[in-house]
Amino acid sequence: MRLFVGLGNPGAKYARNRHNIGFMALDRIAEDHGFGPWRAKFQGQVSEGRLGLEKVLLLKPETYMNLSGNSVSAAAQFYKIGPEDVIVFHDELDLAPGKCRFKTGGGHAGHNGLRSIHAQFSDKYHRVRMGIGHPGHKDAVSHYVLHDFPKADQDWLDDLLRGISDGAKPLAEGHTGKFMNAVALRTAPPRSSKTAGKPEQEPAPKPDAKPEPEPEPDSRSAIQKLVDKFK
Repeated sequence: MRLFVGLGNPGAKYARNRHNIGFMALDRIAEDHGFGPWRAKFQGQVSEGRLGLEKVLLLKPETYMNLSGNSVSAAAQFYKIGPEDVIVFHDELDLAPGKCRFKTGGGHAGHNGLRSIHAQFSDKYHRVRMGIGHPGHKDAVSHYVLHDFPKADQDWLDDLLRGISDGAKPLAEGHTGKFMNAVALRTAPPRSSKTAGKPEQEPAPKPDAKPEPEPEPDSRSAIQKLVDKFK
C-alpha cells in the first residue's frame, strides 16, 4: 500500500495558495482516477483508491502546515506503512514555476511541513517537489507562499497538475522515470520537427542558359558572294 501525502493548509481561505499545491495535486489524482469520497481521518482528509496494481491512500493533513507530521505519522502507523512507501507532494521555492523533481530523503530546506514530517515520522520518505519559484528575498517568502496563484500562472499550473495525475500510476508502482516522463509531456511537450512559422525556402535559381555564339563576320567580297551563291 502506498501513502500519497499532499501538503497544504485547510479551509477555503488557503485553497488556492501557492503553499497548497500539494492539496491540489491530490485533488486532481482523486478526480482523474476515480478515488472514493474524501472523509475525515488521521487529523486530515483521506481518500482511497487504486493506481494500477497498487492500493493508494491519499492524505491531506488538516493540522495546518507546521504540524503535518502528526497526521502523516498517525496514518502510517495505522496501516503499518514505512517511509519507503510514502510520497509527499509539496511546493518548492528552489524550483522555477512549473518544474517538477522527484527526491528521496534529504533535508527539509526550511519547509515547515517537511520539517514536521521529519520530526514526527522520518526523513527517508519520497517527495514530489513542485516548483513555485522564489519571491527573491527571504523576508518575502511567507507572504508569497500564503497568497493565491495569479491568473497568469494558471496555464503552467494546470499543465503540471495534469502531468502529475498522468504519471500517478507509474509513480505508485515505483517507476519514477515513467512518472517524470508523463509530467514532462505536459509541461515541456516535444517540439515539431518543422520550425513553426519558418517560410519555405525558394528553390535555387537555375544557372543561365549558355548563350549562342555570335556568327563570324562575312569578309567575302560582293563578287565572291555571288559566285558562291551559284555553286
